[in-house]
Amino acid sequence: MKKLTVFTPTFNRAFCLGQCYNSLINQTSKDFKWLIIDDGSTDNTKELISTWIHENKIEIQYQYQANQGMHGAHNTAYELIDTELNVCIDSDDYMPDDAVETILNLWDNRDKNENLAGIIGLDAFKDGRIVEKIPESFTYATLSELEVENKIKGDKKVVLRTEVVKQFPPYPIYHGERLVPLGTLYLMIDQKYKYICSNKVFCIIEYLADGSSKNILKQYKKSPNGFLYARTIEMKHSKSVIYTFSRAMHYISSCLFTKKWIFNAQNPKKTITLLALPFGALWHIYILYKIRT
Repeated sequence: MKKLTVFTPTFNRAFCLGQCYNSLINQTSKDFKWLIIDDGSTDNTKELISTWIHENKIEIQYQYQANQGMHGAHNTAYELIDTELNVCIDSDDYMPDDAVETILNLWDNRDKNENLAGIIGLDAFKDGRIVEKIPESFTYATLSELEVENKIKGDKKVVLRTEVVKQFPPYPIYHGERLVPLGTLYLMIDQKYKYICSNKVFCIIEYLADGSSKNILKQYKKSPNGFLYARTIEMKHSKSVIYTFSRAMHYISSCLFTKKWIFNAQNPKKTITLLALPFGALWHIYILYKIRT
């Protein structure tokens, strides 16, 4: 059995999937399989992948499903993955030639006494610029420690231990919505596990115009229940009053979009939410203004 699954959620991205495929067939280690979750594509994605399967250069598993959004594709991937490790490479991204080999070497040489969820590596742009390095002082860390407590922002590439992922609930699916922030899973994992920190590049990224990263304010309106779920988990596990306050502002806006009572039973920080109420309302107005303009 292979040790790593590289999985790629895709929706009408046949025009760019080729660069991901080419990067995988060029890997210096072939100890992986490629799992493609086709989230309801209507282009020629299925036919294109069939030709790659026929080429038989790498092991490919293809799974089609009705469109559910990125988080729904991740749910399906985690149900199907049977390898020790997994990593998501988006349809518009690809891997450096030595990425799989680097990941497996880091994992095989880990301290077996550490309770680890996987590895945190780096993303880089096509021109070679690193999104953001991890300070050398971090040998092991959670994503929350890096991004929230130490303000080390910027996308990173997370390799997960599959048995750890399967301990946590799948992302909820809301009718008519297509986005639940993927970070909710990582935040729950953070409460029990750390990661190996590496400054090796695992993924080359590109932000396409129709990607969720460039349309986040519109997503707040289109998927309010998904963001409400995320803000609830973020407030529940927050260790900082300032961060909790900012999440409460977002929570208030999501409640206004969904027309739900702000101080409901699911709200884990009602006092801070009360203090944040006027700021949350202003944030909501700002989102509406930016969407319109």
